Amino acid sequence: MSTSPQPISATQPATDRRGGGGNAMALLVIASCQLMVVLDITIVNIALPHIQSALAFSTTSLAWVVNAYTLTFGGLLLLGGRTGDILGRRRVFMFGVALFAVASLLGGLAQNPGELLAARALQGVGGAIASPTALSLVSTTFKEGPERNRAFGVFAAVSAGGGAIGLLMGGILVEWLNWRWVLFVNVPIGLLIVLATPRFIRESERHPGHFDIAGALTSTAGMVLLVYGFIRAAQEGWRDALTLASFAAAVVVLALFVLIERRSKQPITPLHMFADRNRAGTYGIMLCLAAAIFGMFFFLTLFVQDVLGFSPLRAGLAFLPVSAVIAVGAGLASRFLPRFGPKPFMVTGAVLAAAGLAWLTLTDVHSTYAGSILGPMLVFSLGMGMEFVSLTLMALSNVSPRETGAASGLLNATQQVGGSLGLSILVTTFGTASTNEAQKQIPRFLAQATPLERLRFQRTGVLPKPFSDEVLTSGVSAAFVVAAIFTALAALIAVVAIQVRSSDLERLQGQTGLPPG
Repeated sequence: MSTSPQPISATQPATDRRGGGGNAMALLVIASCQLMVVLDITIVNIALPHIQSALAFSTTSLAWVVNAYTLTFGGLLLLGGRTGDILGRRRVFMFGVALFAVASLLGGLAQNPGELLAARALQGVGGAIASPTALSLVSTTFKEGPERNRAFGVFAAVSAGGGAIGLLMGGILVEWLNWRWVLFVNVPIGLLIVLATPRFIRESERHPGHFDIAGALTSTAGMVLLVYGFIRAAQEGWRDALTLASFAAAVVVLALFVLIERRSKQPITPLHMFADRNRAGTYGIMLCLAAAIFGMFFFLTLFVQDVLGFSPLRAGLAFLPVSAVIAVGAGLASRFLPRFGPKPFMVTGAVLAAAGLAWLTLTDVHSTYAGSILGPMLVFSLGMGMEFVSLTLMALSNVSPRETGAASGLLNATQQVGGSLGLSILVTTFGTASTNEAQKQIPRFLAQATPLERLRFQRTGVLPKPFSDEVLTSGVSAAFVVAAIFTALAALIAVVAIQVRSSDLERLQGQTGLPPG
């Protein structure tokens, strides 16, 4: 922990107190926004096979339907948080939600890959404006101690469990309507949030300053180039000139970003926040865990639909236990964190997540949902529920009210950037492993194929079942190996970096908290 004598959260509510009912409604509005923003990452996942066939995406380029959203979301979160600090969080929150809804409408109307990716990127901009201000509003609306801990618990549970809820909603919408409704559904939800916000949430105090546009642009451009390099490598190989150029440009642009931040008087990423070992460790843990959870949802969604043959609705229902168990893990952490501090939950959560992913590496074409998928998903989900509450609280430790938005944005940014970067690495791993497996399966297919099947393969380059199942499963299993390594690294960071003092526990407990254990 930093040697600073500040408690675990120096942020004090800047708004007038509402009654318990008003605060409950405020939390409902804030959590609804976060749920909408988070579930949109995975609600599209369930529709990916339908989007692929409708708009002619390749399997590796399909990841851009996810990454176009998460990259702009992650890259601009810091600017979004800073904007809320300067202009007022409620006002910025409402604008972000409205922009998100408009972009969702445009995405649902898309007629080609370019239009869909542009709309997804615009959704990311709206989410980047709304999400960090939502987390900041938790800090300024709820009293420090048990009340704020519970609010953070709800927020964290929504952040972690929203992905599974998105898969269920996506399954229902794709099954009963069509893939476009996974985007259209955000429009009425966003409208309701915009209308409810002025009624239940007060405007926060403004903190004058300027916008670090150069920092926002270079951070986003650098991450786009880096992710593009990994996805290009999966398609064209590591020796491809454009792949190497993308990585080189990413290094240059990200180095420029760091230089800009060091010289800026009001940087979008206050580098001094990384001086606190707990906060720096928290960001590192979030980076690793986000990579794992994005990968789990992406690849399991493909596996249960393409290999197990689940319909979109059944696939969505298959992930429903994830949300329930995440809520259990978040509830346990919220209840006992004031007694034991966040470190035990960070370590235990990461270990459980790593164990669940390691279990998933055993998946093969003979796997079943009940026998091979459900168990590891539940273990993984319990760990993630514990993690997200602890990480959310620790990320706002020792943060002044002026920088609450920046701290909130930085935590969300590490989650989204970690997810995008991690997913691109996992897609690269998947592509390499599946290509290698395809080289084994093609001769086996040709040895028993009919002339018509051979002709079809020559035209499409796509292996039929069961050979295609072997190829996809081999790639998915390899991706889970890398995802398990990410979570193991998160556990190591938690053990080495995180330190909590008795004064921090007292602050977490508040005036009516439990005595230290």
